[in-house]
Amino acid sequence: MRAAMAVVLAVVALGARPPGERESADGWRLVVLGTAQDAGMPHLACESPPCSEARAGRLKPERVSCLGLVHRGSGRSYLFDATPDFREQVHALTGGRLPDGIFLTHAHIGHYTGLMYLGKESVAARDVPVFATRRMATFLEANGPWKLLVGGRNVALRVLEPDEPVHLGQGLKVTAFPVPHRDELSDTVGYLIEGPRARAVYLPDVDRWQTWDRSIRDLADRVDLLFLDGTFADADEVPGRPLSEIPHPLIPDTRALLAGARGRLLFIHLNHTNRQRGAPDVAREGQEFPL
Repeated sequence: MRAAMAVVLAVVALGARPPGERESADGWRLVVLGTAQDAGMPHLACESPPCSEARAGRLKPERVSCLGLVHRGSGRSYLFDATPDFREQVHALTGGRLPDGIFLTHAHIGHYTGLMYLGKESVAARDVPVFATRRMATFLEANGPWKLLVGGRNVALRVLEPDEPVHLGQGLKVTAFPVPHRDELSDTVGYLIEGPRARAVYLPDVDRWQTWDRSIRDLADRVDLLFLDGTFADADEVPGRPLSEIPHPLIPDTRALLAGARGRLLFIHLNHTNRQRGAPDVAREGQEFPL
């Protein structure tokens, strides 16, 4: 017994993982690759904090909201949204290797325009799976320059059916669910991401919770992590534009609605006007979570 205990103590002292933890370390990891609204931070024409602080080097610039999934053992990886910061985010997730699939939420600039880096002017990718709703896929097929990616087989569209899980192997499945939002060009979805150890929700854009025909509170009680729309914290953040024109749930309202819920709340997709940066429940680029 003393000899066995000595071995255990030696293992701990050396910083090695006890038996059984290797699989966990090599499993799926959910990685925060960006936290800002579609146009990033610093924002064009913004001369006040936090943009001025970022331009002066006193605050780290923020990439556009995106989550990554990577399996440390096999190297497989997936992106949730293809942002204008696609190149840097792929590098942060895999060291530059293209992901094994990309899940799109909708057709606003911060969520799909990074697909341009898969074309012949860049990497000339071959059949990268892009998961999207029927309406989003039709938009990509019918409009340039995206239809060039489809026709040139840089991407391979995979049409998602709402509430139908996509099984990706190694204990991972992803399910799209519809949410209300400004749907000028496509519809909008969030994602339930389920791994062997945890379940997460990615929902960067949504109108008021009251306009949704589902309950975010019920969803929050069934998962471990929620990456939710944190665009605005105050209705007066954008001078001259009523929030009715850009409807997003305010951070204080979401906090109150989900107080005491099972899942851990992390806000994502912050507008450059949002003063909540640094709050404990605001996601930070580089955070990782076992899935």
